[in-house]
Amino acid sequence: MDDIEMASIPGGTVRLHDARRRQRWEVTLEPFELGVFAVTQEQLGELLGESAAHPRRPATGLSWLRAVRTCNAASEWEGLEPAYTLDGEDVTWHVDSDGYRLPTEAEWEHACRAGSTGAHYGPLGEIAWTSADGLTAPKDVGGRLPNLHGLFDTLGNAWEWCWDLLDPARYGDYRVFRGGGFADDVQSVRASTRRGGHPRTGLEDVGFRFARGGFDGADAAQGWSAAVDAERADVSGPLSSGWTPRRR
Repeated sequence: MDDIEMASIPGGTVRLHDARRRQRWEVTLEPFELGVFAVTQEQLGELLGESAAHPRRPATGLSWLRAVRTCNAASEWEGLEPAYTLDGEDVTWHVDSDGYRLPTEAEWEHACRAGSTGAHYGPLGEIAWTSADGLTAPKDVGGRLPNLHGLFDTLGNAWEWCWDLLDPARYGDYRVFRGGGFADDVQSVRASTRRGGHPRTGLEDVGFRFARGGFDGADAAQGWSAAVDAERADVSGPLSSGWTPRRR
């Protein structure tokens, strides 16, 4: 398999929002790496021994669990320590591993924004494929302008799975995906938009990109914490209307 092209993302601070709990908070991130492009059909096919009908299109239609397994396959291909252990559908992230993994939600938004504070890191028609382009499938990766970190298509073309739970009190084990897809209107293709899906479900406009970076600690890193997940799963508080995941 060709080398996976990664960009070095500097550390920094990103501000996140939880609509149900009506909370905003800042996450301070250490430097990490993120794929310049979403994982392509060609890369997925080489790792999993499958054919690729459209080699340069983002690999979509795969579940969160399959994305996790693909991360481990890429690590094993390169002789790296896998970032994940799977026990059936239970996944443990070894945060000190330097293997390939999914980005945390905080990492994804920080990398997507690349220092910008608005909804987009540039004019949407120049940086993203959206419903305005009248597409019926994702385009090949890298067809529009990158952000200042050199990342292509973090907005538009295909949503991207992240590590984090969406809202465990309301949606159980749903996982976050970010960025917007080729069929989404411009109001959905924003750096802050959060949606999610069941970890076993593949969606036609959701793919992922590789992240890398190991950190000290056992169950917390880069804005994610197992303890916070447990706290967020507490259903004793009121549920606000907030936002809702897309119904498929």
